[in-house]
Amino acid sequence: MTTSSSAPTSTPADPAGSTSVTGRGTVALGETGVGLFPLCLGGNVFGWTADEGASHAVLDAYREAGGNLVDTADVYSAWVEGHSGGESEAVIGRWLARSGASEGGVHIATKTGAKDPTDLSPASVSRSLDGSLERLQLDAVTLFYAHRDEPGRAVEEVVEAFAATVADGRARAWAVSNWSPERIEAAVEAARRAGVPGPVAVQDPGSAVVPTAAGVVDAARRHGLVQLPYSTLASGFLTGKYSRGGELPTSPRASGVQGKHFTDSGWAVLDAVRAVAQDRGTELATVALAYLRALGAVPIASASRPEQLPALLAVASVELSADEVQAISAARG
Repeated sequence: MTTSSSAPTSTPADPAGSTSVTGRGTVALGETGVGLFPLCLGGNVFGWTADEGASHAVLDAYREAGGNLVDTADVYSAWVEGHSGGESEAVIGRWLARSGASEGGVHIATKTGAKDPTDLSPASVSRSLDGSLERLQLDAVTLFYAHRDEPGRAVEEVVEAFAATVADGRARAWAVSNWSPERIEAAVEAARRAGVPGPVAVQDPGSAVVPTAAGVVDAARRHGLVQLPYSTLASGFLTGKYSRGGELPTSPRASGVQGKHFTDSGWAVLDAVRAVAQDRGTELATVALAYLRALGAVPIASASRPEQLPALLAVASVELSADEVQAISAARG
């Protein structure tokens, strides 16, 4: 087994106050010395809509472009008939073993706690991480998330469970996903009182059309937590694949997009993103991700095929102006 590795970077202060920004536009992950590439590659599609060959091709292309954080979870992809979860981790693990990417600066983030019933007890968290490490063929991951909160469990116990994985070297740092602002605050304070590592990042849904909850953003900025939003392209809506007055989608996923985003506000945001993309001669997806980057976030996005990656990776070289950011924000009304 190998360990997910890193290259230390400098960390001057971020003017937004939410995270610190390192050289070449990367974002510092707490005090780990890891500088994150401006796009985190989502691994939810690996072993699902992307078979192993396509998954490895996407991972190769992401790494070759300088990408250095791959996000997965023990529950990916348990929703598929015949799957039980861990399929994505296993695909990534075989890629790591083949490519040696973990020795070349590629970092892995995984999660536990989204399987029913949610169990964030120390024993369950430790057991889950051991299973993830075995599938990933690693001795340690860079980032380990509480995928979902367990509000009925004392936050001190959850903090203890995840801090222990950092103390014993199986994770470089830990983070929270889909937590309320109040529980984020409580976790930070509980870690401070106990003198143990607290969360360094927060993952929550967020896009130009449906932003991350203001309370979560405020908590992240207040405590210097890196924001890693998912659903950043609004299930394809912000790629321009749907048009106002066009043929209505028929797939279950597309029907959900229709219900959530086919609104006056949604179309207005899409029009604003399209206008910026046309002015810059770039893809809508690039602008949608660059918008989140301008707000201080490291967006997560997935690709099932290598040809989908260029528009996502371009976020590393596109910096929106304050006027462009304001135009997209104002479009929500």
